[in-house]
Amino acid sequence: MKTSLSAPLARRIALAAQGFAEPRPEGTITRRHLAKVLARLGLLQIDSVSAVVRAHYMPLFSRLGAYPMTLLDEAASPGRRRALFEYWAHEASFLPLEAWPLLRWRMERAHANDASEIYKGLANWADANRPLIELIHRRIADDGPLSASDIEGAKGKGGWWGWSDEKHAFEWLFWAGRITTVARRGFERLYDLPERVIPSDIFNRPEMAPEQAHRELLRLSARALGVATAFDLRDYFRLSPSDMTGRLEELVEEGTLIPVTVQGWRHPAYLHRDARMPRRIQARALLAPFDPLVWERARTERIFGFRYRIEIYTPADKRQYGYYVLPFLLGDAIVARLDLKADRPAGVLRVIAAYAEPGAPPETVQALLAELDLMREWLGLERMEVLPGGDLGPALARARG
Repeated sequence: MKTSLSAPLARRIALAAQGFAEPRPEGTITRRHLAKVLARLGLLQIDSVSAVVRAHYMPLFSRLGAYPMTLLDEAASPGRRRALFEYWAHEASFLPLEAWPLLRWRMERAHANDASEIYKGLANWADANRPLIELIHRRIADDGPLSASDIEGAKGKGGWWGWSDEKHAFEWLFWAGRITTVARRGFERLYDLPERVIPSDIFNRPEMAPEQAHRELLRLSARALGVATAFDLRDYFRLSPSDMTGRLEELVEEGTLIPVTVQGWRHPAYLHRDARMPRRIQARALLAPFDPLVWERARTERIFGFRYRIEIYTPADKRQYGYYVLPFLLGDAIVARLDLKADRPAGVLRVIAAYAEPGAPPETVQALLAELDLMREWLGLERMEVLPGGDLGPALARARG
């Protein structure tokens, strides 16, 4: 087994681990395809911004192509076919139901109001508001499923993050695993008791020691990343440094992780023992800002030489690339980035600006147009409009005709 990797090989390993070494499936996309991607990634980060499409739908499109979004909706909905639950993993995330036992230690720490596993402001609020927390919990137990807005006052009276006291209580109970999302109404969570949402054979599994759960989460991270630094592995499920103590050494000893050096990487790395090492990657994909391939910006820059920041909260006149910018992966390189907007009332996928990366190959424009047209069709939009913004915009507009 290699103990020293070139930068190009490390990049191909990372892409293969994330599912980009395989061609997109032909024909109808089914739950089997969905399950394969979810098993590989381990989670889908949830984000509310819908400038193009909500972020949790995009990683599946990037890997599968134009799949029916109802597949993901059904997997996160009540009933026999539920396959996902929501919790704080790498931020708010959809996770396979089987991951519930792996995160109970985090719920227990949150229940104990441990500020290392819950926002400090929320922990401070909970210390002074236990009666309201228990009142909300009883209300959900008696009347659930309920949303925060179903409780009088939950629309907001100011306070931390502009939340009402009732909203604080819902969020604390969610962190503590005392309630969970049963479904969504629009984008608003509907909450119920977890024993009424999580299948009993999973919910009632024996307690797992935190150290055992941390090892398993690191195994999942290593498989999803292929090759990674200790920080990369820790960040995937947002473990703390203390949670990591001794765990990587144990995974090396058991043979799951192989210590390696990677050309150009400042820190030691670990290779998953089953990582694929393809000689070539022929991917073509637009990536959401919260795709696991690029969500850790330092890793993205280290692997792809691509500096990426999301500018949603940057004033418009200070943005470098745009409001909602998606990287474009072609082959094994990120070759461009686009500021996109799905104008649903007008039925238009609008390319506001496009920028080429240094060394982008000549086929970038045609490949990008093909991917954009696939996205337009997937989103159910009637046409695409390309504006000449950015250094790649004029060429893209001319080619579009």
